[in-house]
Amino acid sequence: MTYPFYTRDARDLAAGGGAAAPGPDHPGGYLPDPGLVDAVNVALLLGRPLLLTGEPGTGKTQLAYSVAWQLAGRKILNLTSTRVEKFETKSSSLAKDLFYSFDTIGRFQAAHGGGRANHLDYLSFNALGRAILNALPRPEVASLIPERFPHNGPARSVVLIDEIDKAPRDFPNDLLNEIEHMYFKIPELSHAVVGGPGKLADDLKPIVIITSNSERNLPDPFLRRCIYYDIPFPSEAELKEILLSRLQRLTSSDDRLVTDALDFFLKLREENIPRRKISPAELIQWLLFLLERGADRKGKLREAAAIALEGLGALTKDPADQQRVRAELKLFLGMT
Repeated sequence: MTYPFYTRDARDLAAGGGAAAPGPDHPGGYLPDPGLVDAVNVALLLGRPLLLTGEPGTGKTQLAYSVAWQLAGRKILNLTSTRVEKFETKSSSLAKDLFYSFDTIGRFQAAHGGGRANHLDYLSFNALGRAILNALPRPEVASLIPERFPHNGPARSVVLIDEIDKAPRDFPNDLLNEIEHMYFKIPELSHAVVGGPGKLADDLKPIVIITSNSERNLPDPFLRRCIYYDIPFPSEAELKEILLSRLQRLTSSDDRLVTDALDFFLKLREENIPRRKISPAELIQWLLFLLERGADRKGKLREAAAIALEGLGALTKDPADQQRVRAELKLFLGMT
């Protein structure tokens, strides 16, 4: 397959592998906008990390699973597994945490308690560390990995660094060389170096996708090394298309339940009724609940009023917001 590698239309995979999307979270139901498709392909062609921003719930995290599913399904760019190596960034994250963890306390206790003190027994690898190790032939890394490590290489991986803006300010800058040259050091193993220039074949280098909620500006040197895309909030027509793609039981954008639920969702956002904006992901959760509870997709939302009110915990997640949204839903359904 030639460029573009990633596409908006994945019917070729559905045709070859049965149902396209057995559930709302299946990557086969992910529907990227055209600009996002372009950004993914630019990143893949140039071998650069893809940095995504956008409102929570607009599909930043799910993109990594869609990319892995498509590339592995098409057997291109040396990706053979749909697995995504995910790193969930925390406020306490250090750059090395992306690669490995070392149980210093366990190692100390073993050394002073007469137990085994093999450093490998206290070493575990994290998302990008696993991806780099698996991109190398096992003989090259055998002395650095515990017996329990499931080396699958040489193989290519998709790596997701989720919500990088949660990390301390220095975290992105501390990763500049490591992500560009795909290597890391392990001081606890006599400063062993894993990967690096000339070590990983270009066509086996991990595919890195990074998400940010824009809660903190990222440093310019880091941004210069990334391909960037801000996922826009979808239009009404795009939202309908997303709902149909995610919820296979919805067969037409003319289904009245979809129309009514979407009208209410857009009203909430446009009039700023909840203080915390409701995301498309939460709209999907609410509609899924309605369908699971037996709401008729061809019927009006008003006909499923009791179920709609029952499921508000899927739509809004703030106590005060829930009261406001409940009152607004009753007005919308003509119940008061």
